Amino acid sequence: MQATFNINTGSDTPIYKQITDQVRLAVTSGKLAVGDQLPSVRALAEDLVVNPNTVARAYADLMREGLLESRAGRGVFITTKRKIYSRAEGRRRLEPLLSTLIGEAMILDFKPDELREAFEEQLSKWKHSKGGE
Repeated sequence: MQATFNINTGSDTPIYKQITDQVRLAVTSGKLAVGDQLPSVRALAEDLVVNPNTVARAYADLMREGLLESRAGRGVFITTKRKIYSRAEGRRRLEPLLSTLIGEAMILDFKPDELREAFEEQLSKWKHSKGGE
C-alpha cells in the first residue's frame, strides 16, 4: 500500500515533524502496514521539494521510535513498533496533549458532549493495532 505525504511550508510545525506525524498516521490508519517500503530519502525529498537532511531526520526519529527499520541496500520499511514506554509513562505523556486539546475546544466554545462526539468520530477513523475498542 502506498501513502502520499504532503507538507505545509506555512505551518508552525517543522517539516520533519510533519513527515513523522504523517507516517505515524498512515500506519495507525492502515494506509501503511508492516513490511511496506517508504520512498528513499532522496526520492521523498525530491517529491516534497525539501532538503534531504529533513527527510533523513524524520526517518531517523521514526527509527529511534522503532516504527521504521533500514535494510542495507534495500531501503526503509515499516516494522512492528517496539513498545518503548510503560503504560504509566505513556499516560504521563498523553495528559498534557489532552489538556491542550480540551483547552482549545473550550476556547472554541465546544460543550463536553460535543467534544466527546468529535473525539469518538475521529477515533473511529483510526485502525486499532490490537483490534480492541
